[in-house]
Amino acid sequence: MQDILPADYRYWDLVIETSRDMATRFGFERVEVPIIEFTDLFERGVGTASDFFVQKEMYTILEDDDTSITLRPEYTAGVVRAYIENGLMNETQPVKLYSIGPIFRRERPQAGRYRQHTQFNCEILGETDPAADVEVMMVAMNMCRELGFRGLSFQLNSTGCRQCKPLYVEKLRAFLDQHRDELAEIDRERMRRNPLRVLDSKEPGMDRLLADAPHIADHLCDDCADHFVELRGLLDALDVPYAINFRLVRGIDYYVKTVFEVWAQGIGAQAALFGGGRYDGLAEAIGGPPTPGVGFGCGLDRVILAMKEQGIEATPAVRPDVMVTHFGGGTKVEAVRLAMELRDAGIVTWVAFARGKRSMKSQMREAHNRGVRYALILGEDELTNHVVAVRPMDGGEQVTIAQENLVSWLHTKQ
Repeated sequence: MQDILPADYRYWDLVIETSRDMATRFGFERVEVPIIEFTDLFERGVGTASDFFVQKEMYTILEDDDTSITLRPEYTAGVVRAYIENGLMNETQPVKLYSIGPIFRRERPQAGRYRQHTQFNCEILGETDPAADVEVMMVAMNMCRELGFRGLSFQLNSTGCRQCKPLYVEKLRAFLDQHRDELAEIDRERMRRNPLRVLDSKEPGMDRLLADAPHIADHLCDDCADHFVELRGLLDALDVPYAINFRLVRGIDYYVKTVFEVWAQGIGAQAALFGGGRYDGLAEAIGGPPTPGVGFGCGLDRVILAMKEQGIEATPAVRPDVMVTHFGGGTKVEAVRLAMELRDAGIVTWVAFARGKRSMKSQMREAHNRGVRYALILGEDELTNHVVAVRPMDGGEQVTIAQENLVSWLHTKQ
């Protein structure tokens, strides 16, 4: 886990603002769901063969009445539950929702992966059109472009559906069984629970072994094949670069048909920034009516790390416009009053704090260290004459401004 310090928020504010803006441009509306859900939601929705369960990544609490609750390891199952329980299926379909908030996974340590991290999540519920798949993909792609990432492309695959996927899984299982002795223990466990997860293995030697594995694209049913062809045609029409990656399956059981990731060059071994896909059977799995869905999740912590790796600068830190200095006593009272007036006018303002007397030299040193543009000096003479001495901290000439004209004068300098 990590602390997010003020200096880091130059990046965080930029990324969160960009994600909200991009989701809004595409017509998504914000929704938030609880951080804690019943564990059963994830057992039925995410699937017990998912890495969350196989690798014991979830934070689960058993309450006194034996109720099992879990800190959410992902957003989608909770969003679909909210869609069902709140009757959103009765609204005009599809429904387009986005969320930003923390998720919790006990993952193996790696760059940009924290056990509590912040995720940006988009979902389109109630639509089977491949154009919906493209739409969530382009929210992700356009957000990366707007943040300034270079070398962007999609990794793309189809994982089939409940009709064609089982036949492919058996072919893959047979292939892997021939190489059982070459598999790491974790991949033998994946093979037992969900052989598709072996395709995503990062264990040594698996690139060579899987080079001869069967490809699911050769085993898709007509509906899945047509969906994949139309999806690729839409991406071609948008002139978006992508590569078919038969090993891309993602780590959650509910995916069917489309799965994708957004990759960026030059950000180390973990090139993926966004990932998602289609989950047409998820609503039924958690007790709702048949509802197609497609979406993605993105760890904002990982995005910020990748921005730094690509040398992308965040928005410069907001520095105070002015700092009001004083000599204590009545000048301090007036300094506090003036600071409030300036803030009400939209001017970022500090006040020099002091219990008792504090030298003007000390106050000016603080103004310099804070990067203030102007130090406003209030002494007894300034109070008597209703003026403020304004000292530019870049070394310009000090001037005297009537208090009634100070706000308008400072606005001309912004």
